[in-house]
Amino acid sequence: MAKWGEGDPRWIVEQRADGTNVNNWHWTERDVSSWSSDRLSQLLVGVQVEGPEGACQLTDIAKLDGEASINNRKGKLIFFYEWQLKANWLGTSSRGLKFRGTVEVCNLSDENDMDDLDISVSLCKDQPDTPLLDLMKKKGVQEVRKALGEYVRQLKSEFSQGMILPSANGPKPATAKRTQVQTSKTQISPAPKCSSSPAPKCSSSPAPASSGVRISTCSFSLNETFRTSADELYRTFINQEFVQVFSRSAAVVDGRRGGRFQMLDGSVSGEFTQLVPDKKIEMRWRFRTWPSEHYATISLDLQDQGDETELRMECRGVPSGEEDSTREGWTRFYFQAIKQTFGY
Repeated sequence: MAKWGEGDPRWIVEQRADGTNVNNWHWTERDVSSWSSDRLSQLLVGVQVEGPEGACQLTDIAKLDGEASINNRKGKLIFFYEWQLKANWLGTSSRGLKFRGTVEVCNLSDENDMDDLDISVSLCKDQPDTPLLDLMKKKGVQEVRKALGEYVRQLKSEFSQGMILPSANGPKPATAKRTQVQTSKTQISPAPKCSSSPAPKCSSSPAPASSGVRISTCSFSLNETFRTSADELYRTFINQEFVQVFSRSAAVVDGRRGGRFQMLDGSVSGEFTQLVPDKKIEMRWRFRTWPSEHYATISLDLQDQGDETELRMECRGVPSGEEDSTREGWTRFYFQAIKQTFGY
């Protein structure tokens, strides 16, 4: 056999963990169905359009069936994906009337171009005719198509990195980290601005003991007002049933000091470190793609103002490069989701 850097790169003598399949020359496959399901939901929910008729927004995913995978054969990537989805939309007319409808996509697959997608828009059966339907058919379909195109772009660029390993004659490509995908979590539909969002403060904290290195971290704060009492808002964050409702997914929440929680299909986990009923919640909080065993410190202070409750969030210890996605994630998947679900 040839030595490293010599001869045919398919037969390289190299000390590496995957030496049984050097350069992924043989057929390798990565199942990305779970990532795709999460990413499609994140990109679509919140898509909105406006016009003289009023405004419409996708509120949730009613159905998402399919699968996706990335395959590598002899240095060539092959993408397989096939999805059928149905999303609900809520429209508000210029007169303030509410209308509900659905968007369906039946042929999102590697065999169809974005322009060939069959995207149908309709009103729910009990809804009267409204110009908002035409708004969704014209502008809404375009925005949905853009979101689906963004999913395909990320699938083929960011998430597929690392499938082709280095050859003997070229530089070693960087292995993609899942955090690269998560960083763009809410780019397709920016979350609404909070009343206070100062620039993140950077610092440095030690990584897990096994790594022996320090990572740079950032801090930020958010203010949000909810039209509910402090005790109701407090329960919303620590009650398992409430969390499952506003996150639209299974969750495990032990609402006591030292109790652990896990939500959003295991993407988020942590532990409650301090609970002051109706006033304060502190927790160790992490996202699945962060460095192993690294947690941020989250503090939620609730100020009861009668008919409203002001919530001030302090977040410390977020890995640098993750502050924007973490801020947007909390705004969208916690604050905005709670308001939309419970009317707060």
